[in-house]
This record gives sequence, structure tokens and C-alpha cells, in this order.
Amino acid sequence: MAFMGAMGSGDMEAMNALMADDMVWHNEGDESLPWIGETRGKENIFEFLGVFSQNLQTTKWENTDAFASGDTVAVFGVMNAVTTQSGKETGDFSFALRAKVRDGQVVLWHWFEDSFAISQAYNG
Repeated sequence: MAFMGAMGSGDMEAMNALMADDMVWHNEGDESLPWIGETRGKENIFEFLGVFSQNLQTTKWENTDAFASGDTVAVFGVMNAVTTQSGKETGDFSFALRAKVRDGQVVLWHWFEDSFAISQAYNG
């Protein structure tokens, strides 16, 4: 998925072009973490990404499976991260993503992660 590649490389210009203005970004998990919940709209999502990157530094990202059906894509994988709150590593954990695309732009980014591992690392 081009959007995931742009995000991974930090190419904000490409991300902007691949995002619908009304895009919704939803992270499942421990709502006490500052990046968990729903964010609507491209401008708000870029603000959210700033908060996310200030709090969690990804150290491993490996997509293991991806499936597409119509306008929906599902990606599964393993990642690892360090939280800046505590400096602790999350350890490897599984993630899943459900994304929807309309006219070549992402309209939904629904992220599922091991919020227990992340919450434990974040809260030290």
C-alpha cells in the first residue's frame, strides 16, 4: 500500500496526496494513551501523527500478510517500539490494519495493536 510506504519513509507530501480530506484514523487500545481513539480530517490526522511520533518510536515493522477485497485492504504484521514516556520497549507484538480506499485515496485507517504491551511500556 503506497500510503503505508509514504508514512514509513516520512514522505508527508506523498501522504497528503494519498489521504482523502475526510479521512478517518482510528486506533484501538488503551484510551489513556495520547494517540488512541478516533481522528477525523486530513489536517487533524497530521497533528495526531505529530503526537504519535513524540510518544512512540517504531523500532521494528514487518508486514506478514495483506489482503484486498474491493475498496478494503487488510494488513497484518509484527512490530516493536519504544515509548518516550518511559523509555521502555514494547517487545514484539502483532498488529492488524483495515483500510478503505476511495478514488485512490485512503478514507479509513483502522489500526489494531497489542494495547496491553504498549500501555505497560508507556506507563513504565
